[in-house]
Amino acid sequence: MLTIENNEVVTFEAKDGRTVTIRPAEAKDAVQITTAVKEIIEAGEFIQKDHPRSLEEEIEFINQVKENGHMYVVAEVEGTVVGIARVLRGEIQMKRHTGLFRTWLISKAQGMGIGKQFMEYTLNWCKKNELRKLCLTVFASNPVAFELYKKMGFEEEGTYKEQAYINGEYVDEIFMSLFFYER
Repeated sequence: MLTIENNEVVTFEAKDGRTVTIRPAEAKDAVQITTAVKEIIEAGEFIQKDHPRSLEEEIEFINQVKENGHMYVVAEVEGTVVGIARVLRGEIQMKRHTGLFRTWLISKAQGMGIGKQFMEYTLNWCKKNELRKLCLTVFASNPVAFELYKKMGFEEEGTYKEQAYINGEYVDEIFMSLFFYER
């Protein structure tokens, strides 16, 4: 269960009993974020990057997210950033009602219930910020994430066949969305 400490910081007990804090990313998190991204890239799956941002680039990204009204939060366990979730709103006025969701967790933080809490935090943020539609993509080779998104109410909008090459195999990329109103 989420405990809201203020408008932006949330704490909950993970499946392993440790306390997890979800809070807005800050410049001081840049080192841990870039280090974690490097680890995920080296694992070769589920992140759409060839290399992490530099420390300076990550700090600039964090600052731009705040300035532009996007969401960028970290999950922290025992003082260590173990994952991020972000929503980048449409940059132009005609698309400002939409958001693109991205998330990742380091391997040792998977299975702790953080992904579900990230989704709940994100959906609450989207409603509070009056988004009409939240979009994401997930690789077909990641059934755990796909099922989580379906459980949270996301629907498939389409599939790009063989869109990625991961661990020696071509993998489909599934586009999903969630609407914040009755259609």
